[in-house]
Amino acid sequence: MKLGIIRCTQTEDYCPGTTDFKAIRSKLGAFEGVEEEIELVGFTNCGGCPGKKAPLRAGLLVRRGADTIAFASCITRGTPIGYPCPHAEKMLELVRREVGSEVAVLEYTH
Repeated sequence: MKLGIIRCTQTEDYCPGTTDFKAIRSKLGAFEGVEEEIELVGFTNCGGCPGKKAPLRAGLLVRRGADTIAFASCITRGTPIGYPCPHAEKMLELVRREVGSEVAVLEYTH
């Protein structure tokens, strides 16, 4: 798996992504059951509210080799501050449209 992660811009001050990286290394959360090696291709943010840059950034990650895009748990689950993104569903829809059906889109990381 060649993975690109999109995270919440608002959460960057609270979280450096360490739990995302641990989930990848330990194959926990969304990565449980992945048998192949996971290579992190890129780690970027959504571009800020309302996340209109997320599809562009997902496309860039795919052009850089990602075959899977994961939304960090800060977007869909609100970790670590307990405030999920109110634009998460729309961003997921737009990213899926941008990258097409051949690229997997994970809705969370851990």
